[in-house]
Amino acid sequence: MGGKATSGSQLWAAMVLLLLLLQSAQSVLIKYDGFQVELESVKKLNELKKQLTSNSLPETSPALPAVCHHLALPEDLQPVCASQQAASIFEALSTIATDECELCINVACTGCY
Repeated sequence: MGGKATSGSQLWAAMVLLLLLLQSAQSVLIKYDGFQVELESVKKLNELKKQLTSNSLPETSPALPAVCHHLALPEDLQPVCASQQAASIFEALSTIATDECELCINVACTGCY
C-alpha cells in the first residue's frame, strides 16, 4: 500500500507542477527601465487610470500618480511608485502594452509563444 500512496502523491505533485508551468508559460512580461511587470497588470493599470479619470479625482502629489494610491494597483506595479519617474514609466508601460506586445513584436515583451 505504501507504493500506491507514493505514486499517487507523485502524480499529484506532477499535476500541480504542470499547472504551474502552463500558467507561467502564458504570462507575458514587460521589462522596462529596470522593472518587470506582467502584461495583465498593465491592462489593470489602464483600467484603474480610466476609473480615476472618470471619477475626476485630483492628483494627490504632482510627483506621484494618483493610481499609486489605489488599493487595486497590482503588486508587481507597486515598486514603480517608488521611482521619481513613476508617471512616465506608467505611460511607457501603457504604450508598450498594446496589441504589439501581445503579438510579441515588441522587444520589451518576453514570455511570448
